[in-house]
Amino acid sequence: MRLEALVFDVDGTLADTEEAHRRAFNAAFRVHGLDWDWTPEVYGVLLNVAGGKERLTHWVGSLAVAPEERDRLRGQVPEIHATKTREFAGLVAQGELRPRTGIARLIGEARGRGVPLGIASTTTLANVEALVPALLGEEALSWFDVVAVGDVVPRKKPAPDIYQLAVRRLGAAPEHCAAFEDSDLGVRAARAAGLFTVAVCTRWTREHDLSSAHLQLPSLGDPDAPLDSESADRIGGPWLDVDRLAARHGSWASTLPATRAVS
Repeated sequence: MRLEALVFDVDGTLADTEEAHRRAFNAAFRVHGLDWDWTPEVYGVLLNVAGGKERLTHWVGSLAVAPEERDRLRGQVPEIHATKTREFAGLVAQGELRPRTGIARLIGEARGRGVPLGIASTTTLANVEALVPALLGEEALSWFDVVAVGDVVPRKKPAPDIYQLAVRRLGAAPEHCAAFEDSDLGVRAARAAGLFTVAVCTRWTREHDLSSAHLQLPSLGDPDAPLDSESADRIGGPWLDVDRLAARHGSWASTLPATRAVS
């Protein structure tokens, strides 16, 4: 079965963005006169909640405050999150973030082969519009045939909705697509949508259970940053390229029931 499209998560997958997001949240709290401080340990736990506004709402719900104050703070969540989004864009504009190892290479290879590209993320469109050009070049957002992000679906990851939307807009069958994720929530979403799933964890998600991914790697690898020998042996080379990805996808697809394997 052919590989028809690659679909990428954004935060943690295109770049390790979470420290910048954490700093942006804390900056937004200061702007709004809140004495909250999300330490790396606290933020690591909060990453189990998908979506920035949802993360804020969950945090407010955990506070030991009067019901009236909790309701007031919940009402502020959209405004706080909007401030956080602006703070994050400022950090991105300062050039603090870099693409994860192998991302730029693999995307470039896919484009050269004419393989369609998609994005499926719970982050906001504003974050994607700031981050992708900063990571990959001014015109990079136009490389993606589909950008499915934010609140365009009723349920966020681990529900499959955002991947189902991306695949539908790509005009591809899910079993003909490969998803790239870094977290348990993302892997579960991509798997539930029926995509071949590659998991590449970050320092924020290294404790996540990513065992349901079809392929787990420490990075995608690059000529100047090859994979460790065990990972290289697993995929048949020192980095994951389109051909090696297609081979792994094809091996998985050959195990699918015949009714699913026919497009």
